Amino acid sequence: MLETVRRQRRAAALPYPQMTLAAPVAIEGAGLHSGEIIRMTLRPADADHGVVFRRIDIEGGRDATDIRARHDNVVETTMSTVIANAAGARVGTIEHLMAALAGLRIDNVLIEIDGAEVPVLDGSAEVFVERIEATGLTALDAPRRAIRVLKPVIVEEGGKRAALLPGDGFRLAFEIDFDNPVIGRQAIEADLYDPCFADDILRARTFGFLKDHQALQAVGLGQGASLDNAIVIDGDRILNEDGLRYEDEFVRHKVLDAVGDLALSGLPLLGRYEGTRSGHAMNNRVLRALMADTAAWEVVDFVEAAAPAYAAERGLAALQAD
Repeated sequence: MLETVRRQRRAAALPYPQMTLAAPVAIEGAGLHSGEIIRMTLRPADADHGVVFRRIDIEGGRDATDIRARHDNVVETTMSTVIANAAGARVGTIEHLMAALAGLRIDNVLIEIDGAEVPVLDGSAEVFVERIEATGLTALDAPRRAIRVLKPVIVEEGGKRAALLPGDGFRLAFEIDFDNPVIGRQAIEADLYDPCFADDILRARTFGFLKDHQALQAVGLGQGASLDNAIVIDGDRILNEDGLRYEDEFVRHKVLDAVGDLALSGLPLLGRYEGTRSGHAMNNRVLRALMADTAAWEVVDFVEAAAPAYAAERGLAALQAD
């Protein structure tokens, strides 16, 4: 007990400590693509543990069940981001949960899950954020580290573009352009470390077109999609009875996805992301390109590289009180 108190005091003295959950968080819901009911428990983890998914429905040791949430474990990016381990265990649609963890500054968590897909819930990251905030966070006795982007890394293909650039904090700029009157062209810029990020971005829902639904189901995707967990567009109409949460909810959700995909860097990113018509595949490609060029990034203490505005907005006292 005494050693626990000492660790907590040391953690409180760090301006930017690593964070984990204060207690387990249980979540249950249907998978967007599988349609299956999945149960998941987010558990506290020690410093430097990172984010690890554990398939509790699979027998075997940790090599068989555990999947580290990293860019180099991504095996599929069709309509969602899927990670897998060397034994073939997979977990898909991880991007919304990863965005919630990044937005809440959670570095270490063990995610026990009894299926191959994270529950979609309402199609955004809002429920994850609410459940985690209701439980609370704990500061760990270890400084937070980050990956600072040192030079531009850009991938482009067929009018799509994703870039990681040097910068303070972590800002994201995104632009989409759909040949559809409901969406059209939308652009937004957001700051991951803005206190309003959870309300402004993480509540934005995934979206799709009614005309594509049958085609997706034919290839085993979208089995759990409904008006309860996605914005559905039919021509020039939005079928959801309550309409949109934001006028530009579509591009906001693209930012949410990008945050989740880029959280697979393994450490917080410091820099600037720019996406034009980008998606899960391009997000993973630009992150792989960054990490492959060791001259393009460096690992630093978060406190050394965080933007001064971030410290002013969040307040060291508030962080120390976590």
